[in-house]
Amino acid sequence: MKTKISLLLITFFYCCSLFAQNEFDKYFEKKSLRVDFALSGNAASQSAAIQQLREEPVWGGPVKNLIDKFNYGGYYVNVYDKASNKLIYSRGFNTLFEEWRSTEPAKTETQSWTNSTSIPFPKSKIVLEITARDKADMQFHPLLTTDVDPASIFIDRGKLKSNTVFQIQNNGNSSEKVDLVFIAEGYTATEQEKFVADAKRFTEALFATPPYTDHRNDFNVWAVELASEESGTDISGKGIFKNTALNTGYYTFGVDRYLTTQDMKSIRDAVWNVPCDAIFLLINTDTYGGGGMYNFYACGTADNPRTPVVFTHEFGHSFAGLADEYFSSEVAYQDFYNLKYEPWEPNITTLVDFDSKWKDLLPAGTPIPTQPDDAHKEKIGVFEGGGYISKGIYRPMDHCMMRDYAPFCPACSRAIVRMIQYLTDKDY
Repeated sequence: MKTKISLLLITFFYCCSLFAQNEFDKYFEKKSLRVDFALSGNAASQSAAIQQLREEPVWGGPVKNLIDKFNYGGYYVNVYDKASNKLIYSRGFNTLFEEWRSTEPAKTETQSWTNSTSIPFPKSKIVLEITARDKADMQFHPLLTTDVDPASIFIDRGKLKSNTVFQIQNNGNSSEKVDLVFIAEGYTATEQEKFVADAKRFTEALFATPPYTDHRNDFNVWAVELASEESGTDISGKGIFKNTALNTGYYTFGVDRYLTTQDMKSIRDAVWNVPCDAIFLLINTDTYGGGGMYNFYACGTADNPRTPVVFTHEFGHSFAGLADEYFSSEVAYQDFYNLKYEPWEPNITTLVDFDSKWKDLLPAGTPIPTQPDDAHKEKIGVFEGGGYISKGIYRPMDHCMMRDYAPFCPACSRAIVRMIQYLTDKDY
């Protein structure tokens, strides 16, 4: 009897998997439609406009988990089949522009920044929608809706420069693996061997860190060699500017350690022919710094002594949507979280809807909130302070990778594993 039940379950799950694969084959080809778009606005409002559409030869994302159920990020791209109006693909993400809108200059300035996202290439006409989360109600509202005909002569189908790509580890089909791509930034043509060695070192640092330790076989890792004219990166606060491939620099929003780039077009051009689930810009300098935005990119410096943990921290942002859990360091953001609502990040809470977070992980009898005393400070709990705010936001443990480079807490670890499962086409 048990054998028959087991066979029935195996058959059921096989049929579900086959159905999901058939959904992809019905609506999509195994390549990408890259959508470059502008976000324009200020602290009060924003708008979006398509800049270009590109057909690119690789799709490395899931082919079964086509609908993103995490509800993470400040934006969502939604794809509807034009004929039936059925939602056939969705994915959440953040942008650096979203962060800029929460800074003091955005109160008086209006700017426009290029952003980019990729979807599987449609076989038939689609409706492409980009939505943005409004912090006033934490709901997504349409920014842009447009019809896309995959046969359109206005989709760019040209080849871009083919950079040298080194595969650090290959564990199989990209649709069933997380494809982590390192891109060289601030490495000259003669420094590419150093870049590959640095990328290998970062790879080992990641997989020496739980929970990634147990999931190495779920990752493919690539290193894209990209030559810059000069070594290093911009340090605008000290009057230093370098001619580099991706135009990175410190002093993002005036914060000396915040190292990012607005140049998403160059990033996407670098990986146009590489399967890509997660991007890390490896920057050839030794000064402390980095940055990371969910499903956008993360970056860090190659040669600072704290490099391995900075990389793992920033990758936590970009890969798993984890929030910063510190609350006393300098940041440029103002009113980044609306305390009337539950933040979307899985590792912080306002207690508005704590049931949706890590409440199920708490030991019986854990006080809410939790004091960092001897009885509780080494256990998962609900500790006040996080998300750049000392009051009203709570974190899962007193210390964590997302606060001060301690090991990942159970809530962060679970979020990372769920993202791995999603990107490798498993149940999540």
